[in-house]
Amino acid sequence: MRLWLAALMLAVALPALAQVSMRVRVTGEVQRELTLGVEELRTIALRRAFVKERGYGGVRLVDLLQEADIRQDARHALRRTYVVATATDGFQAVFSWGELFNTPIGPGVIVAFERDGAPLRDGEGR
Repeated sequence: MRLWLAALMLAVALPALAQVSMRVRVTGEVQRELTLGVEELRTIALRRAFVKERGYGGVRLVDLLQEADIRQDARHALRRTYVVATATDGFQAVFSWGELFNTPIGPGVIVAFERDGAPLRDGEGR
């Protein structure tokens, strides 16, 4: 049994963290690896759907995964696919493909790049 993995590297800024990343990387079992800054995320959000959730604005995680094109080399491959979102401080969130694409949870998972129309500040995941 082969495990399918699409990893999303999320940038998080913490006061004690010396190195802050301003980029999002989508790597793993995808056809196109992506490394995106805020402007690239904004372009994808405008092309696909800009999302606002509780004051935060950004792009849906599922839209980024569709941009990267998850590999489907085997029958039912997507059923075994999961996404690991890893922040620069080591925090991880794990989602199954089914959870993101087949439940009401999926559309609410966003990669935020602004809050109340302004860029994210340090400590907000800039």
